[in-house]
Amino acid sequence: MRASRLVNLLLLLQARGGQTAAELARELEVSVRTVHRDVEGLSAAGVPIFAERGPNGGIRLVDGYRTRLTGMTAAEAEALFLSGLPGPAAQLGLGTVVAAAQLKVLAALPPELRSRASRLVERFHLDPAGWYQIDEAVPELATLASAVWSGRRVVIGYERSAGRVERVIGPLGLVLKAGVWYVVAEVDGQIRTYRGSRVASATVTDAPVRRPADFDLAGYWAETSAAYERDTPTVTVEVRVRADRLWRVDDVFGSGSVAAARSSDDPDMAGWRRLTMTVPYPDEAPGRMLSVGPDLEVLDPPEVRRQVAALAGRIAERYRETDRLDNGR
Repeated sequence: MRASRLVNLLLLLQARGGQTAAELARELEVSVRTVHRDVEGLSAAGVPIFAERGPNGGIRLVDGYRTRLTGMTAAEAEALFLSGLPGPAAQLGLGTVVAAAQLKVLAALPPELRSRASRLVERFHLDPAGWYQIDEAVPELATLASAVWSGRRVVIGYERSAGRVERVIGPLGLVLKAGVWYVVAEVDGQIRTYRGSRVASATVTDAPVRRPADFDLAGYWAETSAAYERDTPTVTVEVRVRADRLWRVDDVFGSGSVAAARSSDDPDMAGWRRLTMTVPYPDEAPGRMLSVGPDLEVLDPPEVRRQVAALAGRIAERYRETDRLDNGR
């Protein structure tokens, strides 16, 4: 346990430069006292590590010192290669870079870990997109990624429902959510999110981005995602579904929707099961309910049941009208 922590401490200092004992303790999830003991142990082992006092002080490695890639466990090696998503990396213009980095890591691993990592790549593949989904075209993704790396502001042409508008944004990061790219940016002192596929044009400027000192991309995305789901209008609907067609509900309403619903424990004598579901966007609920087909019946609330019945009636009438026209030819 301590050996792994010492390696992590070295890698943190190597990657980030000087860190305070409090920062290292927070990152390693140990006490400040433990960090000081680890620093003393590394120094006694011959590692050129030292601590500076004062407001600008901290724990540092001697300039130029680099540790080799050691201490990697089998699970860590497997996770590293499993995390390499070639599709998103290629979209960012980093496909060859990721491949080259993996080759270098593979060459540096001990033989037993190298074998495990190679087998993992051969036997597991991650595809983040859903079925029957066409990847959104993001023509300016590489330009936006370049601006994120260089910390430069960008003039974008952004497609909105009312037409294209021009914005000057300070891109802080890119997020890939369920196969869709989003740009998180600072605009007029506020952090906003733009859908990457709606960026029709992008021109990088020489103006630097004022990146907030305390901004954390992962934390921001988790917070705004939770707020989006919390603030989205919903309607609670009680339905009955054929027990052998519950998978169809997951197909229409999203994976895990059946598991998230309150349900009766067992199907009734006819093989139907009751579910109480929370459905986002009430205006869209009738159409989505109807798309499950005859294997789902809305029981409550009455207005949603009436809306589904009315929609089904309009669809049936449309087909009857088409048949009458065809037969009258």
